[in-house]
Amino acid sequence: MDQLHWLPAHTSLAEAITAVRSLPDALPRLTATARLAGHQRDFTATGRLDRLLTGCLTAKPGPDLALESGLTPLRVALLASHTVDHLVPSLRVAGLHRRLLLEVDVAPYGQYRQMLLADRSPLQEFRPQVVVFALDAIDSAMEPGPTASPAVVEASVAQRVAELRGLWRRARERFGARVVQQTILPTELSVFGHFDGLVPGSPAAVLDRLNRAIRDTAREDGVLLLDLAWDALRFPHPGWGDPVRWHQAKQLVSPILAPLYGDLLARVLAAAAGLSHKCLVLDLDNTLWGGVVGDDGIEGIQLGQGSATGEAYQAFQRYVARLAGRGVILAICSKNDSAIAAAAFSNHPGMALTRSDIAAFVANWNDKANNLRSIAQTLDIGLDSLVFVDDNPAERDIIRRELPMVAVPELPEDVASYPRCLAAAGYFEAASFTAEDAGRARSYAANAERRVALASATDMRGYLTGLEMTLTARSIVPAELARATQLINKTNQFNLTTRRYSETEVAALAAGPDTLALQGRLMDRFGDNGLISIILARPDAVWPGETLLIDTWLMSCRVLGRGVEAASLGALAACASALGKTTLIGEYRPTPKNALVRNHYAELGFAPIAAPAGAAPGSSFWRFTIGTAIPQYFMKVVTA
Repeated sequence: MDQLHWLPAHTSLAEAITAVRSLPDALPRLTATARLAGHQRDFTATGRLDRLLTGCLTAKPGPDLALESGLTPLRVALLASHTVDHLVPSLRVAGLHRRLLLEVDVAPYGQYRQMLLADRSPLQEFRPQVVVFALDAIDSAMEPGPTASPAVVEASVAQRVAELRGLWRRARERFGARVVQQTILPTELSVFGHFDGLVPGSPAAVLDRLNRAIRDTAREDGVLLLDLAWDALRFPHPGWGDPVRWHQAKQLVSPILAPLYGDLLARVLAAAAGLSHKCLVLDLDNTLWGGVVGDDGIEGIQLGQGSATGEAYQAFQRYVARLAGRGVILAICSKNDSAIAAAAFSNHPGMALTRSDIAAFVANWNDKANNLRSIAQTLDIGLDSLVFVDDNPAERDIIRRELPMVAVPELPEDVASYPRCLAAAGYFEAASFTAEDAGRARSYAANAERRVALASATDMRGYLTGLEMTLTARSIVPAELARATQLINKTNQFNLTTRRYSETEVAALAAGPDTLALQGRLMDRFGDNGLISIILARPDAVWPGETLLIDTWLMSCRVLGRGVEAASLGALAACASALGKTTLIGEYRPTPKNALVRNHYAELGFAPIAAPAGAAPGSSFWRFTIGTAIPQYFMKVVTA
């Protein structure tokens, strides 16, 4: 079970599974099963957990269980050229651990083309939200021959990629699904030895070229990757492409690797659903450096050149700095004297992290569970966005017990392996990356500065006016499509309908002659808050005439309480009026996470109206006549 080495081992997983099975109600059974899924597990234990999960869904079918449990339901079609049925239980259990309630449909063996191209496909009834292409080297066989020129190899690769591209397009257009492409596991044996890579037509070189072409094309088309070719290098094991399992059952992934495969795919699906973690919270003593800074002094801690241990701590800091560079928020949670701890960041020459890298710095003698709650509140993110890294097993156990929604990796004994452990766990899996993501940590730090300013303000109006805010609302353009789609698919709290859309669907909405796809950016005297709001409004047959339905309205929680809601309504009303519209219809669809905005439309002056036939259960609808007074706000609004 060392495949999932970042998860804690359960003292008696089999007994715990038996105990959970005896719980009478589906919801507590599901909650307990999700907690057990967060432990190391082999193929057999995973199967037992999957049966527990299936039993919960059978006892309480429909959307209610997902709603009550706070899990995100997701329908996934698995189209494969090799046998994958034995992997499905592991995928469902791994999804449960990553806050997904997965419904998985497996296409008949080898019939992935027919499932997409046939006029009457079973997938039409299933309506997948994600389509996964799990293909293998034999299905993708290209034999240009050892004497083939580079041009011949390129033509062969291009032909195969063009077919895949057509299938991706078909999946998106027919089902509106997000596409995940599995790279081809390199199972080809060497023919020329180390010279293989120098012969363009060698089987290994052709497969390598195909995988590179798949990656390049996926990036261009907005397709996500399950990069199994790289995973086989990161997690070496004979169970990848085991010839015995292949010839016996056409299994590309051995059952022994099923829990790992399930987790690798589940983390991609979770990222696509906006469920990846956002913030890495770090202990200090014996985590970021060796020793106890309060006892040993800054000069006495182990960090940097001069010892293997000091170099290992510095290497871990450098990896953490790389995570910050791609947008992971950093925070400190340490039992320490705050001034002494902060001084190490500025005064020790071996520090790879600086104090400005840290968005929330909490060093005191309080219990760490309360400090983590404080960090989440300061940063305006959920506790389920946190990953807590601490060398102390006792502290890790306390946080797992007190705050089960916080991810806590089980660290190896040697700090030299900390980076590998954190990377292997996949907490920060990305579904896109933009330049704005890279500046996220600074954005959260600036927001903390705004909170300090608020605490010292004598009146709210003076505080808001002093922020010198400018909201720029404009149509989503192609260059910003990826970031806008990312925000749509990961925002949960301030999200009125929590509808999820692909880049293709957002682009189609933005291109409509009678629709609005607005993005809002907020600047103030502390800096650029970045993209903070998306509003999608479209005509709907239920409300004919000069009316737009607000299909999607979401905002970053970082800007709440500053009047951005009213300013955004003003921008929306102005843009709608320019289209000749007179009325806006707002919809609120409740989820376990968006209770924050249940009064959003009422507070903005919308009037309640009856829900139309076929509306989602629990939804409420609201009407706003353009020209009606909008609540006061203190910022400049620019529409373009």
